[in-house]
Amino acid sequence: MAKRPKKSQKTEVDLQEYVIAAFTDDLEQAKNYEVLLKSNDIPAIIKQQDKDSDESMGKNIAVMVPEDFLDETHVIIESQDAYDDFYDFALESEEDGDFDDELLDDEL
Repeated sequence: MAKRPKKSQKTEVDLQEYVIAAFTDDLEQAKNYEVLLKSNDIPAIIKQQDKDSDESMGKNIAVMVPEDFLDETHVIIESQDAYDDFYDFALESEEDGDFDDELLDDEL
């Protein structure tokens, strides 16, 4: 009868199949990326790096995906970041008073 491998060994093998898709220093942002990717049917995990690691360049949380999904992951994350930047810009303009309210007024 063959022995089954321990769970910890399987986890290591699975983790080795994952590659780093993004680094962040904010756990909330990493979780948002994880949810975004999973909602697009991309398996994703979060892994904390050593704070002293040269690879992390000051950002110590990695979002990891299987290598086959890496290109799609970058497109999804970049699209989401552009979307967020657009709405941040719109909200800042409205708060600064640069937003032209006259454009929205209906003159009847």
